[in-house]
Formats: sequence, structure tokens, C-alpha cells
Amino acid sequence: MKKGQHLVLAGAGHAHMVTMAGISEIREMGHEVTVVGPSDYHYYSGMGPGMLGGGYDPDDIRFAVRQNVESQGGTFIRDSVVGVAPELRELELASGLRVSYDLLSFNTGSHVALPDIIGSRERIYTVKPIERLYQAREEIENLARQQAVTVAVVGGGPAGAEVAGNVAELLEKGYFPSTVLLFAGRGLLAKFPDAVRHASRSILEDSGVVVKELGHLHVIEDKRLSFDAGHTEQADFIILATGVHPSSFFRDAGFSTGPDGGLLVNSYLQSPDFPEIFGGGDCISFADRPLDKVGVYAVRENPVLFHNLKAFLQGEPLRAFDPGGDYLLIFNLGKGRGVLRKKWFQTSGRLAFLVKDWIDRRFMAMFQ
Repeated sequence: MKKGQHLVLAGAGHAHMVTMAGISEIREMGHEVTVVGPSDYHYYSGMGPGMLGGGYDPDDIRFAVRQNVESQGGTFIRDSVVGVAPELRELELASGLRVSYDLLSFNTGSHVALPDIIGSRERIYTVKPIERLYQAREEIENLARQQAVTVAVVGGGPAGAEVAGNVAELLEKGYFPSTVLLFAGRGLLAKFPDAVRHASRSILEDSGVVVKELGHLHVIEDKRLSFDAGHTEQADFIILATGVHPSSFFRDAGFSTGPDGGLLVNSYLQSPDFPEIFGGGDCISFADRPLDKVGVYAVRENPVLFHNLKAFLQGEPLRAFDPGGDYLLIFNLGKGRGVLRKKWFQTSGRLAFLVKDWIDRRFMAMFQ
């Protein structure tokens, strides 16, 4: 049995929730735990669009990470990871601080890749980090009190659809008449079954969202959006919900990575290059099979990651992660409506939203 090891959790995202809840247990084994995160709070991405639409407030969708860590005797460092030196077993943080580790787990999430932006960057937001969606909500509301507003949402995946629907809900609250444009690439929810696509489009269009499939965004110049097919559109406010990618520091450090640059991990959620490094959530690439960038996999990884980190510290056998089968798919499309699908069963409207709201609030209650 090993004693006196230092576990560092890089990121306080969904895949680290169970481990952070069990910090006191790890410390009782004789080990130290440090958590590095960019904020004292972690915001649950599954409820982010609902916060943007006014259905939730920030306190409804966030976990008090610093309070949770420090109350169990762990150390919290408010900073961002910008690099890692695995040969030295050191993390490099944005502040210049270096943190040594014996065991390291990554849950640093992903970021939205930006197009070329020329001129003003005011009123241009991305869907991540989630906490900025509240600032976007306030800015949209303030602007809509003064004038008619055109809000452009860029992205044809679930994030784009949910954001557009919730912005439409936000703008129905007695402001100037406004427009929500959803630029969905070459097809709204193109990777999903036709029934999901049709139901989602119907709800969005019923809410007044104008869906445009004009190709991919090429450049933004002074709020004018130019697409690769040559079409241009003007907007007062832009929210980018295009594809997300892990940070580049895994490739920079020489790790084996997946096609998107995510940390390659084996069936134990462990780096094949450095056995003292694990990971979960959007920042990893699961070697056994590609996993969608959805929160359900991070939630499923939680208990396995917690077990394996403890087992590694104690010199005990690791447990393999089974991603499981088909997952429950639910979109919150604003105005208390959504789309739900599980295998052959699908429903849309109020019931779908209520199911999602119940699941999300139950998840929050487990860790808040």
C-alpha cells in the first residue's frame, strides 16, 4: 500500500464530481488532494441554455467547487492549466505557477474554435465557458429594451439548437420585436435521426427562430457574418455554438491523442504513455471507441475514475470503464419545450422538457 501521494485534479468538471465529493476519503487514506479550476464555481453545461433563456439563475446550475474542496481539507487553486511536463510530473498554470503531482487526472473540458474575427469583438460570445452565458443574457436584455435586436446563433448541433430556442424565449419578455437567426451549417442536427431533426425544427420555428443552412461560418467582420458559400448576414449579437475541441497542450506535451487532440486514454481512463495520468469528460479521446461530446459519458465515467484514482494511490487493481449503450437524448429548446429520444421511443413538447428539468435538478442536488 502506497502512502503520502499527491493527487492533482486538473479541472472541476462533470467527470470529477464523485472524486471531489470523496476528497475526505482519499485524505483519510493518507494522501493529499489539490484541485485546479478557473473559477470558485463549476457550471453545469446541461442547464446553461436554460440559464441563458431565463429559466434558471446562476445559483441553480453551479457547484461551489472551492468550498467543497476546502471543507474536506483539500487545496483549491483558482487558475487555468496551460501546459504539462509529464517527465517532471508538473502542471504549468496560466499564472506561471507549477504544481507537482504523483497522480494526475484531467477534466479540463473543451473550447469553441473561433472563426476569423475582424474589428470589434463586442457582443460576440461562445457557449463555453458556461458562466459567460449569464453575461450574454444580461447584455441581450439590455439591448432589447432599447431597440429591435437580431441575435445570430452559429452552430447546427444540439448546443446551437438549445441556445437559439432559449434566446427566443428570452426575447419574448416584452422587449422590442427581435429576431433570432440560427445558422446551422449545411443541416440542422445533421448527425441525428430524421424524427429528432424534424421535431426540433418544428419547435424552433414555432418559437420564431429562423433556421438558415448556408454553409459554414468563414469570418466575422464588425458583426457581419460571411459564410463559405459566399452569403453574408448582419447581426447585433452573435453566439458561437460550433464544434468544441480539447486544449492543445496534450499534443504540445507529446501525449498520444485522438483525432481531435484529446488525451488518449485506455479502458481504465488512463494514458497509455504515462500510467500516473488519467482523464475524463470532453478533454479525452477513449481509445476503445469514439464517444460523443455529451455530458452523459462524463457522468458515467465518474465512479470508475474515482475508483481507479484511489486504486492507483493504494496499489490496487483498476476497473475498466464501460461506456454503456444508447443514452437518453433530451434537448431543452426553450419555452418549456424539448425533444426526448431513447432508442425507439421519442416525444416532444412539454413532457420532454419536464423530464430533462427533473433529471438536471436531481443531478445538481447530488453535488451542490
